[in-house]
Amino acid sequence: MALRKLGDSAYLYPGSPSTLIRAVEGGAVIVDPGHGSGRHKDLRREARKLGLEINAQLATHGHADHIAVAPRIDAPLFMHRFEFSVAEGPLSRELLTFGSKAPEGFLVFQFQEEVKVHAVFEWGDEPFGLRAVKLNGHSPGMTGFLDEENGLIYAGDAFFGERVIEAVGLPYLVDPDLFKASIKELQNYAEKDFLLIPSHGKAVKGEEALELLDFNLRRVEETENLILELLKNPMSIDELAFKIMGHCGVEVTPQKLALNLVPVRAFIATLYNRELIEPVVDNGLKWVVRGGSFVVANSKD
Repeated sequence: MALRKLGDSAYLYPGSPSTLIRAVEGGAVIVDPGHGSGRHKDLRREARKLGLEINAQLATHGHADHIAVAPRIDAPLFMHRFEFSVAEGPLSRELLTFGSKAPEGFLVFQFQEEVKVHAVFEWGDEPFGLRAVKLNGHSPGMTGFLDEENGLIYAGDAFFGERVIEAVGLPYLVDPDLFKASIKELQNYAEKDFLLIPSHGKAVKGEEALELLDFNLRRVEETENLILELLKNPMSIDELAFKIMGHCGVEVTPQKLALNLVPVRAFIATLYNRELIEPVVDNGLKWVVRGGSFVVANSKD
């Protein structure tokens, strides 16, 4: 796969996730090295074609598909302090994705290696000349990297390509309100004509970027409204996720359903905190809109 030149000193290596290669004084820094048996070799080869050696790695967050090959690249890894424990602990990664230790081989990007994080940064810092931008919501410390010199922001999983969302149903997120706030932050950059690069999906700019951001935002807002409609009758989180996937026209597989349970739990927490829904025991833990008229079955029957 060929590099895409994005500016005088920035290049994009394709994939899911894609990897940003940024030339800096003395070599190159890469953002989100990714996963795959030979990807570390590919990235080193492409950097050397540019006459560069990879001297450092940045990660937008600690999910396995973004950092799996980091230990195979001989360069220190930097990420936000909210993410380093997720990256370093295999069990932590499973907890964030599955909610507990996951069945072996069940998760798509499950791997048991530790990933050493060499240093952490804060939002607003400028590691290697790239400004760390707060874009959380997908994960606790999700970070975008702003490259003003080349007019771009590598946004990680702060938004997704349309095909990615349509394949799964929901954007993967742990806090809907923070995810929406990050989308609105990215809208500001799109309006300033920056190139926006998601980890999963094509780079977009201008009106195309604004339309894709709006698609992400609408999917979140529509899901909130759909959940409130569905919860006129008590439902469990599993039932909700199943119904939402059906509404979105997504093929239901065990892995996709398990993945969608994470954002659905996040939606439930948000709606509960707004005092719009409440828990009930109805042959299990279920949720229902506050003040709704319904009959709860006797859980002992």
